[in-house]
Amino acid sequence: MPNAFNEQRITDIIGESIATKQRLAEECASDIATSGSVLAACAAANKRIFFCGNGGSAADSQHLAAELVVRLRSGIERRAIAALALTVDTSVLTAGGNDYGFDNVFARQIEAFGQPGDVLVAITTSGTSPNVVRAVEQAATQGVITVGLLGGNGGTLRSLCNYSVVVPSSVTARIQESHILIGHIWCEMIEEAVAPELF
Repeated sequence: MPNAFNEQRITDIIGESIATKQRLAEECASDIATSGSVLAACAAANKRIFFCGNGGSAADSQHLAAELVVRLRSGIERRAIAALALTVDTSVLTAGGNDYGFDNVFARQIEAFGQPGDVLVAITTSGTSPNVVRAVEQAATQGVITVGLLGGNGGTLRSLCNYSVVVPSSVTARIQESHILIGHIWCEMIEEAVAPELF
């Protein structure tokens, strides 16, 4: 049983988060840059960026899509960027889950909306979520580029995605904290690609 939540335990958790991000900087900066460049090129070409994931990763999908459609940084007035979280339409999700099974709720939306040159960001801490895997498989049939935002050993999606960043941790909370950091870095890269005159 873990120790009670005293100040030392809180400090230890914060230290674990910092250590994970330090490893991320040392081991994954190149992958973050490569994937970010793909997303930036997509946005600069007025193609669409899709996000999908479950639970906390669904929340991250919505968070990052909002940063792009609206804005990330106050004071930076640039055009809206076409980004869509496939996690938000309850009618589509429930109809799709009922008619085609939960494993296909994201793939069905990619089938409907995905075009060559679009990018799907597949967010999963395990890299094995069946509905995210199916979305990536569907994307591959339609010329949609895939970027995995993963954790642990990357799971199934590490080899299925065109590009990926695998957070070097097996702790879900630490992976999720790193995912949103990576997402914010990507958003900065995307903003500067679509409105270079502002930077």
